[in-house]
Amino acid sequence: MNKKMLSLPYLFWCAAFIIIPLCMVVYYGLTDKTGAFTLANIAAIATAEHSKALWFSLVLSFVGTAICLLLAYPLAMILSGMKVSQHSFIVLIFILPMWMNFLLRTMAWETLLEKNGIINTVLRFLHLPSLNIINTPAAIILGMVYNFLPFMVLPIYNALTKIDPNVVNAAKDLGAGSVQTFCRIIFPLSLPGVISGITMVFVPALTTFVISTLLGGSKILLIGNVIEQEFTQTGNWHLGSGLSIVLMIFILINMVLSAIFDKEGEGATL
Repeated sequence: MNKKMLSLPYLFWCAAFIIIPLCMVVYYGLTDKTGAFTLANIAAIATAEHSKALWFSLVLSFVGTAICLLLAYPLAMILSGMKVSQHSFIVLIFILPMWMNFLLRTMAWETLLEKNGIINTVLRFLHLPSLNIINTPAAIILGMVYNFLPFMVLPIYNALTKIDPNVVNAAKDLGAGSVQTFCRIIFPLSLPGVISGITMVFVPALTTFVISTLLGGSKILLIGNVIEQEFTQTGNWHLGSGLSIVLMIFILINMVLSAIFDKEGEGATL
């Protein structure tokens, strides 16, 4: 039996659940209700409501990605410097939450952050001011960071573990300080992992609607929420698909940048 035949189930899966749905989105996005070709669905992103939602989504995604990077890089450096038995266990701790359903993880934060939630109950017991961030952009960013942080840690960690220690030691032997070694050796060599992590965090953060619905209380509409409402509430698949195509453009740009800076896939996760 030809080994290539073993790939048929995977090819069928890709065609049925990736290629065909994408073709449907493109078809609906470029046609109106009569089936005639139109760019009005894509141009609708320029309206005040949609452009505001897109801009707000981009801002929150950039902030969430930046926070993930600031938290993940030092952590990845600590993990890469540990012994195998130590960092394997700690990496497992970061992967463990990903085994739980995404929706349940987000709902857990909703329970924690609500006005009468666990955190505020403890604060009131300690006679401290209540934490009122539920239904705010801060809560959405917190949800993004919590859910997507492992996707930033693992690529950076993987890139750091591939750096030859002899290169770092050679820089130190030549008189380079810790800051110089990091700026000129460690960070440039780990850049593929950073780019990969940014892509893996920014894309889902930009397209999310569950986090903003639960932690934003449906009061803060991101572009993902607008698209979801067009499909599920108003039933306007053409407009929803047109707005989805706009998001695809941002995703493709992100993927192109990732391909440019990580040509050999060095930032790929374990």
